[in-house]
Amino acid sequence: MEGEIYNFIVVWTIVLISLCYSHTIVKFFPNGKSRFVAIIPIVCLFFILPLYLTSINLGGTTSFFIAWLANFKILLFAFGKGPLSSIPPLPLSTFIPLACLPIKYQKYSPSDNVETTNSTLNLVTKITLLAILIRVYNYKDNLHPKLLLFCYCFHIYFFLEILLTMVSTMVQVASRAELEPPFDEPYKTSSLQNFWGKRWNLMVTNILRPTVYDPVRSLMLDQIPRKWAPLPAVLTTFFVSGLMHELIFYYISREKPSWEVTCFFIIHGVALSIEIMVKKLLNDKFLVPRFISGPLALGFIILTSFWLFFPPLLRGKPDVKGCNESIAFLEFVRYGKLVSPDNITCPFM
Repeated sequence: MEGEIYNFIVVWTIVLISLCYSHTIVKFFPNGKSRFVAIIPIVCLFFILPLYLTSINLGGTTSFFIAWLANFKILLFAFGKGPLSSIPPLPLSTFIPLACLPIKYQKYSPSDNVETTNSTLNLVTKITLLAILIRVYNYKDNLHPKLLLFCYCFHIYFFLEILLTMVSTMVQVASRAELEPPFDEPYKTSSLQNFWGKRWNLMVTNILRPTVYDPVRSLMLDQIPRKWAPLPAVLTTFFVSGLMHELIFYYISREKPSWEVTCFFIIHGVALSIEIMVKKLLNDKFLVPRFISGPLALGFIILTSFWLFFPPLLRGKPDVKGCNESIAFLEFVRYGKLVSPDNITCPFM
């Protein structure tokens, strides 16, 4: 554990130096190829750095923040696009957190106090539900495997909301930034298009749209009728998302990719493309009622998750590993001594 904390400090020190470099080159390289060439070494470095972290909590979070979010944002920045591009240039104190964290800057309104209260209540609710789920794992041997996978669906949802809200709080105290909402009540979805585009993992959606979807769609406008240009863009976006999930899973488990996760996203890309095509053919006149389309979409998502998403994720037993790491950290906070997670047995697993 001590070595992991040391590596974590070193990795993030390198990340900060790299982002300072990325912020500085705007003075010497205009938008386009020259700035892209100057930034490529940083992109490669951000793909390599997570390999030096092996923990679920530190390594998994770091890989998502720098290998995915930071890399995609600075690639957009190389061409004068995305949240890091601004006239006048963003100050360094804004550039760094905006580059590697899922945040956005916005003006505060009188309703912010109400939203803060709702956010706090939402956070407490999610923490309570996650704690209940963890206690349920104590009886996992008596649970049906499919029911256990269903619990993992909620676990991922609750965990990401809690983690990102905590990051939001820390960043907001330091720089008055506000986190992009990671989810928008995905259980209320009305279709696959609504789920993936407006409700689930919005920070990833908001970074994939300008880096993958928009360029492919623009390219296709010259090749096929404008009406159908979104279809190859959707397929490409889901394929890229699948590859990035494979990479994040590798950082977490260090197991050879099985490509099941990529297949999961390709299947959803195809299904979403079919949904869009049908809607266009019918001109949105004959839509399935929401109370039918919503459960059908959620059912399809959950079933395909059981089939292709969770098996590669759970092979490395990240639930046990993450629990042991959390206990080791609590032991350090409580007693001031570092304990290897390998020497701890999680009581809930």
